[in-house]
Amino acid sequence: MRRRFGKAYRVAWRRRREGKTDYHARYRMLLSRKTRAVVRKSLRHIVVQFIDAKINGDVTLSFTKSTELRKYGWKYNCGNLPAAYLTGFLAGLKAKARGINDAILDIGAQRSTYGGRLYAALLGIRDAGIHIPHDEKILPSYERVLGKHIENYAKMLKLEDKDRYKLQFGGYIQRKTDPEKISENFLRVLKKIVEEYNATIPTWIGEVT
Repeated sequence: MRRRFGKAYRVAWRRRREGKTDYHARYRMLLSRKTRAVVRKSLRHIVVQFIDAKINGDVTLSFTKSTELRKYGWKYNCGNLPAAYLTGFLAGLKAKARGINDAILDIGAQRSTYGGRLYAALLGIRDAGIHIPHDEKILPSYERVLGKHIENYAKMLKLEDKDRYKLQFGGYIQRKTDPEKISENFLRVLKKIVEEYNATIPTWIGEVT
């Protein structure tokens, strides 16, 4: 009979193996007993949920998906950075309406990229009036939130390489939307959301526009 030496190998839980759940981070968040602002992204969508942990499982208090922006007039991709901010802002106002004022951010096992879509959603949640502890340096600039980086890139590409412009912004062209006017659409959508929830326009709007 052959003997085995060394420590026994322990197979990680399935969701950990698939990179979907960081159980150590989740455990620390549960110990705080605070509502979690759960932000998830895909190539086409952003989802923001406010969740409480209970003995019998998680309870979703509020759910917002970026496709909801369509009813406010959003014409562009629902997975880009401006859409992430608007989704976070809408989710924050929904949470406020349910009496939620404080939360902690939960981005799960997703890669943390400073200034990216996850933190654009966080910025939107914060601007809606929800207090979430964070470091200011992780947030995107308001110029990027408005979509100015998309507009500037589109203008440059249109002048320098029209074929590449058509390839890069083919989806915009098919939907008959102008990538150089995304900030205008952003502001219209933001104002409609504010009007519906009787909220206040974020102060930075007047400073950047």
